[in-house]
Amino acid sequence: MTESISLASGYGAFLTPAVAAEAAVRSIQAGPLPVPEAAGLPALREAIAQRGQEVPAAHASPENVVVTPGTKAALFLLLQTVLRPGDEVLLPTPNWFGFGELITRAGGVVRALPLSAADNYALPPELLRTALTPRTRVLLLSNPNNPTGRVYHREELAALLAITREFPDLFVLSDEIYNLMTFAARPVPSLLEFPDPHGQHLVVNGFSKSLGLIGWNIGYLVAPLAIARACAAAQRATGGAVAAPVQEAALAVTRAAASVAGGLVHQLQPTRRLMLELLAEIPRIPPVAPEATYYAFPDLRAYVRPELPAAEASAELVGRLQRGGLEVVDGATCGTPGFIRISYAVPEPILREGLRRLATVLHLKQVD
Repeated sequence: MTESISLASGYGAFLTPAVAAEAAVRSIQAGPLPVPEAAGLPALREAIAQRGQEVPAAHASPENVVVTPGTKAALFLLLQTVLRPGDEVLLPTPNWFGFGELITRAGGVVRALPLSAADNYALPPELLRTALTPRTRVLLLSNPNNPTGRVYHREELAALLAITREFPDLFVLSDEIYNLMTFAARPVPSLLEFPDPHGQHLVVNGFSKSLGLIGWNIGYLVAPLAIARACAAAQRATGGAVAAPVQEAALAVTRAAASVAGGLVHQLQPTRRLMLELLAEIPRIPPVAPEATYYAFPDLRAYVRPELPAAEASAELVGRLQRGGLEVVDGATCGTPGFIRISYAVPEPILREGLRRLATVLHLKQVD
């Protein structure tokens, strides 16, 4: 039996950055470990806040930052803090498959806002306006987007925020965990770079995607002061602070963010080129050119069984790929049946063989 290849993982094949490992070891060897306050080490919170100060309109301070055991924890703390019973979270799709359960567990209701690959997942301001209702409490964005790799640039965000400012009780939550994993000349803008007169902007980020701390389980949130304090209090009551050596590792990569992230992007360039080339050779897949993250989200609707409902047809296609020895993420779990998410943050031979298996399965089952 052929051993399965996975292009489904959300984690890259990256080594821990040396600066992080060295900082953690120094912390362990320095003596008894401190027990940090629940919100995180002051030096790390200061470094995170200072990253925001690199842009003119930034308004983050250390008091707005809470360091969490992973970015999912940051998301859950924020959602649990701001959502009221029956509140809706407006989620443009496609989007990361994990958001739904976090929203539900925090007491919210997911309401999808479908976007289209035909216009590169544009989110026009008027579409946003018509989607907002009195029950909409949170607009949840991922920028860069997982799974599409789409970046919403400054002018697009500014137009959307002009709408959200008309609804002062609406929060805008931006998941920016892939913010440095970009292949374009323009940097990915942060929500923190925009004026926030009503205290609506919430940001989460982490260290496992752009900064190589895979398996270290550390993230953070940035929020208006009252919300940040409420999140820190909830963390203090339910778990406590992230371990000091882990925070020291995060501090080291934060201070070296440009070189660490730049090294990872450089490492990914060959597999990104290979992925784009090999996907382009498969007939009837529209071109893909993700600007950021380390995923592609190709449209395989030409290869699904048309007699089946969309979600069932998508699952059937993914099942065929599994039987052909290839694990991928079903786009239906991201709100877009008939697409798949594949990662190119894997060694080149694995990616080449994985895409060969993809082409083989699809060529055997073309749908006219």
